[in-house]
Parts: sequence; C-alpha cells; structure tokens
Amino acid sequence: MWRYVIKRLLWLIPTILVVSFVVYLLLDLAPGTVIDSLVSEDMTEEDYEALRRAYNLDKPVIYRYVLYMINLCRADLGVSDSTGIDVWETFISRFPNTLLLAVTSLVFGAGIAIPLGVIAARRNGTLVDNGVMLISLIGMSMPGFWLGLLLLLLFALRLDWLPAGGIEGVKSIILPTVCSGLILMATATRQTRSSMLEVLNADFLRTARAKGVPEKNVIRKHALGNAWIPILTQLGNSLSVSIAGSAVVETVFAWPGIGRTIVESVLARDNTMTLGCIIMTTFMYVLIQLLVDLAYAFVDPRIRAQFANS
Repeated sequence: MWRYVIKRLLWLIPTILVVSFVVYLLLDLAPGTVIDSLVSEDMTEEDYEALRRAYNLDKPVIYRYVLYMINLCRADLGVSDSTGIDVWETFISRFPNTLLLAVTSLVFGAGIAIPLGVIAARRNGTLVDNGVMLISLIGMSMPGFWLGLLLLLLFALRLDWLPAGGIEGVKSIILPTVCSGLILMATATRQTRSSMLEVLNADFLRTARAKGVPEKNVIRKHALGNAWIPILTQLGNSLSVSIAGSAVVETVFAWPGIGRTIVESVLARDNTMTLGCIIMTTFMYVLIQLLVDLAYAFVDPRIRAQFANS
C-alpha cells in the first residue's frame, strides 16, 4: 500500500508543473497587469519603467515562471503582488472555510442523494423513480450561481430568515451549503440509482432473500455494500470539485474561502496569489483523490488484497 501511496504522491510533481505553467501563461496573456492600479497621471516614463522592473514585468514570462518555481521548490509561495500579504498565510487562513463548506455540502448532498437513489432503484420505472430522476435532472441543469441567487432572494431578502453572506455564525453556512449540496445531490442520486440497479437482480441477493434475510438488510448490507465503489468515486469527485471549484458559490454568498480569494486575485491581476492558491488547491485535489482510492479498500476486500500485495 505504501508503494502505491508514494507513486500517487510522486505524480504530484508533473501535475503541479503542468498546472502551474498553464495557469501562469494564461495569466500573462490576460490583458492588464498588477501595476495598472498603481500608475498615476503624473508618473514619468522612468517611474513607470522602474515600477515594471520592481515586479519583473520587464523580463520574459519564462524567466518569471522559472524564478517562481525555484522559490516554490524552497517552499516559498511568495507574497501577494497587490497587498504584500504572504500567500501561504492567506491560504491557511481561508482554506478551513472552503473545507468546511465542502464537507457540509457533501454531508447534506449525500444524506439526500443515497436514500433517493436507493428508493428510485427499488421502484425502477414507477412514478417515484421518474420523479426522483426529474429532480436530479433539474439539479444538474441549474447553474450554481442562479440557484444561489434564488436562495438569497427567497431566504435572505424576502423572508429574512438567514444572512445574505459572510460568516456571522452557524446560520451563515446554511445557504451556501444548501446551494452546493443540491448540485452535488443531483449527480450522486443518479450514480446511486445506477449502481443499485446493477446489483439488485444479482444472484447473491436472491440467495439472501431465499434464506429469509429481511429485505431491509438485503438492501442496506448486501446491495448497497456492493454498489459503494462507484458511489464513493462520485462523492470523492464531488468533494474535490467543491474544494477546487467553489469560486461561484463562495462569490455569490461572499464566503471567505479559497475560491473567492482566487477570483479577487484574478480581478486584481495578482498572479502570485492566484498561482499559489491554485497550486495548493491542486495538491489538495490530488490528496483527496488518493484518500478516495484508499477508501475503496474498506468497502471491497478484493481491492484491500491488491493494496496488501503492492
């Protein structure tokens, strides 16, 4: 198992190299620079060139990228180009908020998706099944920002039950959790239904029923137990996407997480902050995928045996 873990972690090196280079190049190709907000009308040409040299903007993009990667190899993510705040400190202070939102969304979405998927699979082809699939289709089709705005208009502005944004206690996380969790629920419901349909008519379930095992135990222990791997894959991917792609939800609800930080950094043309947060988010994404792969060993003895031999 340790050999497998080390191999997966070593794949982080080319992954981070590719992601960092692509992001750095795209940021450089985007119009504008971080010094645009610092330029004034009374600034001379010499002052402008000095400002460009201070931010290494007079150097080629490859030079700046290599310089950044050398500092990264020294475990230095640099400081923000616009505020001067350390990138690592910013990430550490904002990431717990993103992780909290991702985990609560996963718990909320999975808590609804798995029972709905099981019910839909057991009543395949009925009105209940069609209704569940319709709900999941609506959830998959509705953009996250639109759903977030609808929740804000209803529960924050019209009913005034919940705060509209920021962190103001436990109530503040409800709306972003519901928004992100409903999107997760839509995909997880379809995956649970599909996985359950593959095992509901299996021979070992008919044998269990013939032995007098209660139907509740047949579904929960035998059927769902054998359908867990694709469900875990979907939930793991959803958790990774919630962490890596939470910019929309965090921006709509003014949630102080990594996604919102990246959006603000891109708008400010703060390349150092943007690239540092993206690199750390990539690392967390790969780490979560690794944990999901290791979780397979707890639900499938065959995979556990493969890990033991690797």
